[in-house]
Amino acid sequence: MAFSISLPDFVHPQLRHVVAKMSLFDTILFYVVHLVDKFDLWHRLPVLLGAAYLGIRRHLHQRYNLLHVGKVNGKKYDTEEFTYRTADGTCNHPVDHLVGSQGTFFGRNMLPSTSSYALLEPHPITVATKLLERRKYTDCGGQFNMIACAWVQFMIHDWNDHMEDTEQVELRAPQDVAAGCPLKSFKFLKTKKLPTGSPDMKFGHLNSRTPWWDGSVIYGNNEEGMIRVRRFKDGKLRVSGDGLLEHDDKGIPISGDVRNYWAGYSLLQALFVKEHNAICDMLKEHYPEFDDEKVYRHARLITSAVIAKIHTIDWTLELVKTDTLMVGMRINWYGLLGKKVKDLLGPKFGPVLSGLVGLKKPRDHGIPYSLTEEFVSVYRMHSLLPDTIVLRDLKSTTSEDKSLPIQDEIPMREMIGKEGEKNLSKIGMEQMLVSMGHQSCGAATLWNFPSWMRNLVPHDIDGDDRLDLIDMAALDIYRDRERGIPRYNEFRRNLLMVPISKWEDLTDDEEVIEALQEVYGDDIEKLDLQVGLHAEKKIKGFAISETAFFIFLLIASRRLEADRFFTTDFNSRTYTEKGFEWVNKTETLKDVIDRNFPEMTEKYMRCTSAFSVWSSDPDPKHYLPLYLRPAT
Repeated sequence: MAFSISLPDFVHPQLRHVVAKMSLFDTILFYVVHLVDKFDLWHRLPVLLGAAYLGIRRHLHQRYNLLHVGKVNGKKYDTEEFTYRTADGTCNHPVDHLVGSQGTFFGRNMLPSTSSYALLEPHPITVATKLLERRKYTDCGGQFNMIACAWVQFMIHDWNDHMEDTEQVELRAPQDVAAGCPLKSFKFLKTKKLPTGSPDMKFGHLNSRTPWWDGSVIYGNNEEGMIRVRRFKDGKLRVSGDGLLEHDDKGIPISGDVRNYWAGYSLLQALFVKEHNAICDMLKEHYPEFDDEKVYRHARLITSAVIAKIHTIDWTLELVKTDTLMVGMRINWYGLLGKKVKDLLGPKFGPVLSGLVGLKKPRDHGIPYSLTEEFVSVYRMHSLLPDTIVLRDLKSTTSEDKSLPIQDEIPMREMIGKEGEKNLSKIGMEQMLVSMGHQSCGAATLWNFPSWMRNLVPHDIDGDDRLDLIDMAALDIYRDRERGIPRYNEFRRNLLMVPISKWEDLTDDEEVIEALQEVYGDDIEKLDLQVGLHAEKKIKGFAISETAFFIFLLIASRRLEADRFFTTDFNSRTYTEKGFEWVNKTETLKDVIDRNFPEMTEKYMRCTSAFSVWSSDPDPKHYLPLYLRPAT
């Protein structure tokens, strides 16, 4: 129920309309968040106060930034009959078997854009050429390596992909930039748009993947995909003798998702196929009565949980590397009382004290689970990809900091598609993994979008090359506009964030400001979301923008708390006692690497997380308890 109240002067004029929709309690919480935002304070606060701010902000987003698209048409079913993850994502939601399944609508975090700007205003190729295309490669230092970069695609291909229409669109480069464009024009398929039956959002888009955290990137998104990857013996998945993925007679890897594959992505798929198969061996040892199907189902549950846990308390903590976020993400998994108390007493004390994982029942905040259009947009991180893969010489002696001499540099073009698979096979799994661990990935900033991706051979859903080359930088801009993603300033307002009023609010870089004015003039409302996210001043320790992070804040929790297999059925009865123990003892990607390559990290890794550059310094020791620390 909305509450009429006289608004304080500090509330930004462009956010005053938002308060009219809020209850009195939420209005007070909004005032707290907004006041902190006005002074750009939250990441400067002591750790516990910063975490409290994020908890309040997440609550507001759960109330006002979860919008359902389409109708709920599923049926109730007996959850006791489905104590495993199905091939197509059905039968997870406790009372509706279709929620979160393949082919359901993307949700929204905000209403579609209300701006009057045309689809080509300014032209996407102009934006790509003048603001996105790489001038000189900028890396992100020791914080994030190429394993972390490949992990982005590994997760995205687990969660979401838009179904395409059969109608093509052609973009032609405007005359003033055509000379500098690798493609003077390019064609691609429109996003499939379907009526939702809802008066608020009349049209929506379908997800061709399963949005649950279900490991579909290695298991497939439907029955056909699952059958393709299974051996049907001892629950195991298909893998080649060298530990890499098997390939079909066309040279396309056999895995759960093969669209737009490259060597680093295939490597992570192969690593977790090995992990799945190792889990199968463990299950057969302890539960010899299990048949192939039962072993497979349990191994999938365990592997999916391991992936989700690594993403939550390892990968994310390197992406947004602050003590405040370490508290926040560990609270998501273990709760404020921490791992030791949860291990001893179980998840008895609710989501704050015991974490989201292990809740008595899933929580969707009244909105059936899906991933959202806005989530897809903020996960566009192509600038993390480099121009070359730097191969390290494993036969040389490592130095004191465990760095390795460079053996070769392979252009990224030669590491994608079928050619990339051939090169990966020559390199081998161990050398590729170590090399990616030692290579810093690109920074999420303007003028760092890989030039080779502006003349790219895309794949269809089966991994086959398409005939038409694409300009991915221009396509990223077009897709956001096509799908009704609000532009940067409207996006921020919808997230209850203070909008910018001039270019200097976005960045201190005068060269960037000049380029923004050239493309957008003085109209800050016209600024595309992708450009704003890459131009935005970064919080210390953040590899991404604060604006993108607030979508992450909402969805990172939602992926866990809405899933029956991370809540009601996250227990030893569903996972088996040994399987549950496997998940609980796995904390990081390093644990997975150590299981499958026992000597690798000891020999080649110096840092704390396998997602950091392996020759970089380990995290410093702290003598002050985490909860008592000041801001990082």
